[in-house]
Amino acid sequence: MAMYHLSAKAIRRKDGRSATAAAAYRAGEKIVDERTGVAHDYTRKRDVLGTALLMPGGSTEDRSDFWNRVEKHHRRGDAVTAREVEISLPHELDNEQRQALALQFARELSDRYSVAVDVALHAPRSVSDRDLEKNPGQHWVIDPDTGQRHNGNWHAHILMTACHVERDGTLGKKCVEIDPIHCQRHKIPNMTDKERQRWCDLQNAALEQARAAVSVDHRSFKDRGSDQVPTVHLGGYAARMRREGTPELSENATLNKQITAANQEVTLLRVSSSLLRMLNSTSSNVTSCKSELICVPCMLLSSVLMPSVRPRRKRSGRSGLVDQKCARPLAVSTQKQLLMRASSESLSIPKISHRTVV
Repeated sequence: MAMYHLSAKAIRRKDGRSATAAAAYRAGEKIVDERTGVAHDYTRKRDVLGTALLMPGGSTEDRSDFWNRVEKHHRRGDAVTAREVEISLPHELDNEQRQALALQFARELSDRYSVAVDVALHAPRSVSDRDLEKNPGQHWVIDPDTGQRHNGNWHAHILMTACHVERDGTLGKKCVEIDPIHCQRHKIPNMTDKERQRWCDLQNAALEQARAAVSVDHRSFKDRGSDQVPTVHLGGYAARMRREGTPELSENATLNKQITAANQEVTLLRVSSSLLRMLNSTSSNVTSCKSELICVPCMLLSSVLMPSVRPRRKRSGRSGLVDQKCARPLAVSTQKQLLMRASSESLSIPKISHRTVV
């Protein structure tokens, strides 16, 4: 199903980063930083599906020349030269539809904040047999077009200038509307909060146009009224450890494992309760299920709460709950134990250590 993701981060010079390096990596090109003389060569990068450098008003410019101008424009040693917005793209769309969706959002950002944007679409990471051996639990899908196995993470990077850009390409003052510190000081919504709703609407409109029976929701579990616990962001190091089969080396990966287990426990309890209500509403006497008919609520309830029933040959002439493994009715004593367990089931949820993740 389609997954929602939108995150933003800054390209800070004091962190040893530069706009030229960021643009070269995301576009899979070679850019020589004229300010430092460092050559950033990513021409061997193979997962770049498409790129576009957009200016306010629809014009464009050479990528290397433009980002070198941006680097020279910012003179401070701790300057933020660019900001990046990373978005996930629905796998229910084809390549052309994903590209059109990403470009539409990028053009809106460029015109809304009067900045230049450099958008790059990236393909999912391939998943090899060796990757599955190291981490059998990782998510993977088969691409219907190529038949290759990958992690399904279609995404796009939108690199934005930290300063205003005129229609003729002239670089201006700092764009405070996309600076989270400025927004916090003036108690106004920052760019990420404002754009999450818009990106959600654009995705759902594209999915509806493609007749995909799915939708995305940008709201948190809390805002949706869900008791699910959100996982924490892994980061590059933790994600690499998980791919290499050593997630225990990462605190975030260990915490996410606990959160996932807790959510599964809650889901199991909720399903059991729903099936019990379904069973009670279907018939007041559960022993009325005949062996010739398979009672769906009984079968589902037995599969949830009694997954390890020993298979036996089917018998006729007995009434009661049906074991889904061999379509046999369960003994009356077993039925009573099953219903008593379902009505009074109390699943223990693993304790989660709450801490602030930066």
